[in-house]
Amino acid sequence: MKKAILIVQCPDQKGIVAHVSDFLYKYQGNILEVDQHVDEEIGMFFMRAAWELESFGLEKDAIGPTFEKEVAGKFRMKFDLYFNFPKPRMAIFVSKLSHCLFDILSRVYSGQFDVDIPLVISNHLDLKEVVTAFHVPFFHIPVDKSNKKDAEKQQIALLEQNNIDFIVLARYMQILSSDFINHYPNQVINIHHSFLPAFVGAKPYHAAYERGVKIIGATAHYVTEELDAGPIIEQEVARVRHHNTPADLVQIGQDVEKVVLSKAIKYHLERKVLAYRNKTIIFY
Repeated sequence: MKKAILIVQCPDQKGIVAHVSDFLYKYQGNILEVDQHVDEEIGMFFMRAAWELESFGLEKDAIGPTFEKEVAGKFRMKFDLYFNFPKPRMAIFVSKLSHCLFDILSRVYSGQFDVDIPLVISNHLDLKEVVTAFHVPFFHIPVDKSNKKDAEKQQIALLEQNNIDFIVLARYMQILSSDFINHYPNQVINIHHSFLPAFVGAKPYHAAYERGVKIIGATAHYVTEELDAGPIIEQEVARVRHHNTPADLVQIGQDVEKVVLSKAIKYHLERKVLAYRNKTIIFY
């Protein structure tokens, strides 16, 4: 089914829902989903509406301009209009850890994610066989302090050549520059354990084990210039007990990371995430 998705934000005021609904009714839009939220602290209104395009009375290219003229202008409304076709194009960045990569590729292969993966980029060769086994092009671009700028230029060129819509950092162990991030604002999704900032470094689960933590978790967020502090999309936790070994904690943590990242990707694909300031509204 071909559908359109409208996401709006504007100062809260009377009549917004009625005007949006009247607009869709006027052009024979069969509404499939609708959700809204008012942030009373800042006085902002947020809304997501999805409807069928088959019987809609406006051509695809005319929907945005017509909505701007008939509704958005009256409410000082910012809006984004999306369609579920063609499929979004997602790039994956990886290093050496494979758990998130395997999970994403298997979900795409099984049809859980309606997305195309034109390429996977890695700073190591360890996961090349995994990627090629799923018939996805693999690009190895080594990164270190001396070549980081040139490496990112190569990465951005590949992304642009392949018309990439968004990027998933599936445990990619490199910090992206502000220049890279500015090419894809709120289009780069990262996953990390939720020990930060308490347990930093290469072995956070081992450090957590030494402290006897009882809950571990993961956070998926959009990447911003402030490291690991972008708008949060999804989080989850799992309990651990005294008899769990460091290896157990690593396994539990990786399982949580896979689930959290997959949910974040799904929300993004379905256009259910609205990033505002440094927070997100998730239209479940």
